[in-house]
Amino acid sequence: MSYCTKERACSDLAKPPVNEPREAEQFLMQTPQGNPLLLSHTLQELLSKDSVQVELIPEKKGLFLKHVEYEVSSKRFKCSVYRRYNDFVVFHEMLLQKFPYRMVPALPPKRMLGADREFIESRRRALKRFINLVARHPPFSEDVLLKLFLSFSGSDVQNKLRELVQGVGDEFVTCRLATQAKDFLPADIQAQFAASRELIRNIYNSFYKLRDRAERIASRAIDNASDLLIFGKELSALGSDTTPLPSWAALNNNTWGTLKQALKGLSVEFALLADKAVQQGKQEENDVVEKLNLFLDLLQSYKDLCERHEKGVLHKHQRALHKYSMMKKQMMSATVQNKEPESVEQLESRIVEQENAIITMELRNYFSLYCLHQETQLIHIYLPLTSHILGAFVNSQIQGHKEAVLQDGVLSLKLKIAPKQLSLKQQGKPVAVIWPHVMEWHLVQLKPLGPHFWWQKTKELCMGLTHGFLLPTL
Repeated sequence: MSYCTKERACSDLAKPPVNEPREAEQFLMQTPQGNPLLLSHTLQELLSKDSVQVELIPEKKGLFLKHVEYEVSSKRFKCSVYRRYNDFVVFHEMLLQKFPYRMVPALPPKRMLGADREFIESRRRALKRFINLVARHPPFSEDVLLKLFLSFSGSDVQNKLRELVQGVGDEFVTCRLATQAKDFLPADIQAQFAASRELIRNIYNSFYKLRDRAERIASRAIDNASDLLIFGKELSALGSDTTPLPSWAALNNNTWGTLKQALKGLSVEFALLADKAVQQGKQEENDVVEKLNLFLDLLQSYKDLCERHEKGVLHKHQRALHKYSMMKKQMMSATVQNKEPESVEQLESRIVEQENAIITMELRNYFSLYCLHQETQLIHIYLPLTSHILGAFVNSQIQGHKEAVLQDGVLSLKLKIAPKQLSLKQQGKPVAVIWPHVMEWHLVQLKPLGPHFWWQKTKELCMGLTHGFLLPTL
């Protein structure tokens, strides 16, 4: 294992013994075999760590929705627990406190006043992405915090989470390799860090635009389905119109009756087109847009980590060096001015303390870079996910276009046949006269699609036609 993992054995992680004395050795991380800086995980190994579902359980009090609960189900731990948004907030805070040098995904925003169902559903999806990224992150997946959050069924989960972290210290304190991190880092770590940060920033910007376009495409498919359905309903309404036709308008033929029958048949085809469009839009929302959001959440957590490194560890280190420099100047001034020995000793003591603080800051800085190096590798392990996402998008578009072309073919055929059917009826000829032309058209349209597809779709089309207005009179 390439990450630092906990040695602490816990017989009941769902109910940790928070009141028992904690020995420091219990929280030390195991020393990995080989080069601990390099990761050996694959994408499939990360994805198979766990699959967590987050479903809405709204609780109504009176006439208004007061708060929302979520049913969180873990495949790994084989259990379901109920969590509120604030439980996720505390869990997120404890992760940041314990793992400040790791990628902790951000949480969605708190509910605003007047939040609608769309906002609540969007936040549910974001919480699901958050908990799955955490559950598949190597150090988090082996930590007691995660198991407590996913398996503890008590009502005071927030206090239990805080108790687990209280007095333990962060990963720098609990990892045996923390003080040796510098020895494993490459000499050009700063240059690598800058280059990786720039690369991932560019990847994020590009996939952010791709996600927006994919979202618009999926949304258009669903909007198009709604329009097609309304269009079909209007055709059906026309075809079902029961207003009596005046005899002077009919001119001794049934033109309007035949057209109504044709319109009703067309409405069925528009309903099928609408159903296919909805299926395609929903499939692209789940298989493309949502997975792109997952990938973007991961990249954003890396960007946040880089910012914490610069504004946190590096900034504190610089402040400590500045303070040390000021103390050295004061010491030199006191020596020159022959001040009291006690004041000089106190100043010397403070300088020693500051030197120790600087040493600790330097060690934390190297450990932060050590973790950043591993988190960068983790991002690259996730990169093949993008090919799966784009493949799903392409397949959805191809399948959608194939089905649309097939359905459009049936629709076009009915539009072409209807006038012929009407003309034959007006001439007193049976509709069966045009049946060979129907089958000939289907064979020409379906032949390029391959033998198996051709035969299957031919059967489906024939079944559909025999249930429509083109039923031949044999």
